[in-house]
Order: sequence, then C-alpha cells, then structure tokens
Amino acid sequence: MKKNTKRLNNRKIWSRRSTILPEFVNTTVRIYNGKTFIRCKINEGKVGHKFGEFALTRKRRKLLPANAGPGKKKAKGKR
Repeated sequence: MKKNTKRLNNRKIWSRRSTILPEFVNTTVRIYNGKTFIRCKINEGKVGHKFGEFALTRKRRKLLPANAGPGKKKAKGKR
C-alpha cells in the first residue's frame, strides 16, 4: 500500500467532477480551480465526494459595514 500511496501523492487533478476513491486516502493531491492548483490533503471523510468540492473557484468577499457600501454618502450635519 505504501508504494501506491507514494505514486498518488502530489498528483495533479484537472477533472473536478471525478469522485474521490479510497485509494486516495492519506495522500496530498493538487486540484485545478481554473487558474491554479490548490493543494488538498485527502482523508476518510472526503471519500465519495467530488474533487471540485474542495478547491474553490471564486474568491470569498468580505462583508462591508451597512454604511460603507457603494453609492452611500456621508450625511452632513447641521451648520
């Protein structure tokens, strides 16, 4: 089993729709997200899922405060 694990370690995966098989457990794979390869450690909990679930393709947006959105202007006080 060690030989098989060594062969699968650091494998590049382009097919995000492929299912993770038990042979990939305890290996590190690199999953393509459309721009770069994302390194992902495979454990027992990920078996049966798709590779694409673990390599996000979009950046996470930070939430802005309610008064700091685009088009908002600061209220001027009385003069």
